[in-house]
Amino acid sequence: MLKNTFILLLIALFSLSLTTATLASTQDSLASTEGLQFESSPDTSNAVEAVPEDLNFTASPDTMVSQDSSKAAPAKINASSGNPETGKKSLWSIFIAGLVGGFAALLMPCIFPMLPLTVSYFTKQAGSRTSGISKALLYGLFIIVIYVALGMIITISFGSDALNALSTNGIFNFLFFLLLVVFAASFFGAFEITLPSSFVNKMDAKSDKGGIVGLFFMAFSLSLVSFSCTGPIIGTLLVEAASKGERLAPAIGMLGFSIALAIPFGLFAMFPSMLKSLPKSGGWLNSVKVVLGFLELALALKFLSNVDLAYHWNWLDREIFLSLWIAIFGLMGLYLIGKIKFSHDSELKFLSVPRTILAVIVFAFVIYMVPGLWGAPLKSISAFLPPSATQDFDLSTGVGSSPTHSDGKVKKYAEIFHERGTPKGFDPYYDYEEALAASKEQNKPVLIDFTGWNCVNCRKMEANVWTDPAVAKLLKEEFIMAELFVDDKTKLPESEQFISKYSGKKIKTIGNKNSDFQASTFDSNSQPLYVIVDSSGTVLVPKTGANYNVTEYIAFLQSGIDAFKAKK
Repeated sequence: MLKNTFILLLIALFSLSLTTATLASTQDSLASTEGLQFESSPDTSNAVEAVPEDLNFTASPDTMVSQDSSKAAPAKINASSGNPETGKKSLWSIFIAGLVGGFAALLMPCIFPMLPLTVSYFTKQAGSRTSGISKALLYGLFIIVIYVALGMIITISFGSDALNALSTNGIFNFLFFLLLVVFAASFFGAFEITLPSSFVNKMDAKSDKGGIVGLFFMAFSLSLVSFSCTGPIIGTLLVEAASKGERLAPAIGMLGFSIALAIPFGLFAMFPSMLKSLPKSGGWLNSVKVVLGFLELALALKFLSNVDLAYHWNWLDREIFLSLWIAIFGLMGLYLIGKIKFSHDSELKFLSVPRTILAVIVFAFVIYMVPGLWGAPLKSISAFLPPSATQDFDLSTGVGSSPTHSDGKVKKYAEIFHERGTPKGFDPYYDYEEALAASKEQNKPVLIDFTGWNCVNCRKMEANVWTDPAVAKLLKEEFIMAELFVDDKTKLPESEQFISKYSGKKIKTIGNKNSDFQASTFDSNSQPLYVIVDSSGTVLVPKTGANYNVTEYIAFLQSGIDAFKAKK
């Protein structure tokens, strides 16, 4: 029975790693390293965003918005414009990721065998069933306290600002990539991540004390002894929490992890007969570690891709990223059917039904990804892939639009963003002032798209919504598009650098400039953010974030068109 549960948990972890805006979503805060905080927008655009007390609004309905935020007068903004409330979904995704990670940790070889031993200890030593249950529940509570305390230490040590800075810092993203590769190697059996034995032994000795103190050190000893198995899972979870940039994310992640870890001890103490249904320890426990190792390796590539895109290294184009994922999950499938083995694996004499089902799912996923090498949109995982514009060979679209003005002059910043950042078939501007000038010339409203190289929800919107023929037709024919990347690391010329009146920070990069413009002018700190303005920079309709309902997004675009025409 529990072997089937183990398979279902792995499938859940596998799915979560591909769909969370955590694990990943996992996807991802877009914070300026100059101190401004930006996050991927939640999937809804109906909540009201709170207005900071220090943000001033002008009374003029026709205020002109300047691209230079040091001189800009904010456009008229409706504070209840429907911009999504940030953070809530990302914290829930972190909690769920922690919960799934905790259940996966239960199936590790250094924890699973301890379940019956620990529960039996409580039931035998307590003297009565009631006392045994109370001690087991207290033991579980201490597990939660210990892991949440670890999350709080991370938050207190770094703070939310530092976590936001880490989320888009190239050095730390690359270190996260290396860290996850090390975790994967540990799960593959190359080595074990352990704590100093002297420290572990001292804590274990204190667990012999009676009463509440003894129970606390028993829980602490479990955390230390199992570190070789849980360390990579905890480390991955904390890395994901750091990439969200939320103040409470590490603690929330550890809360989910510890709850999942603590539940079985209380449950089996209440119902000892359930221990008989536990499968025996064996080689299947090691298989859990190896499968998680493959997932760690796949997730590591996402962090490397973040750095590659923001710093224009051009290492991981979409087809290269997909090729690596196809290889990783292909090897996972071969491992599941016993075609490849690691040194510490036991012999696989036959395939169980659950293992076969998981192998089928993995191979089906590999086959699903293969057409992506030739440009298939792969909508279910598009949020985790590099932008479609990085695809060198794409059969799904024709030749993209030329990044030039009507007079043939190349658009500002087009050489940076057009080939690798813009979805193929679209021809936006990358400078706000140029977009306003084009709006006056062509008598069309401007759709400002605040986006980012590392924005998971931006990629999902582009792959799932912008590809709809009706949406694409409106965007191309009825709007002047302005695509503003808030996390680009390209340095501005010295003459264009300035001190922001909004944040007091020096604006040095294109990403800094666009993110400061978004925060100071539109009172928003999330991506994607879509704002429709006229040629004078006045907001025409309430702004919106990510909305994957095509009909609702079309209605948003049409409302902007109608409002623009009504002002004529």
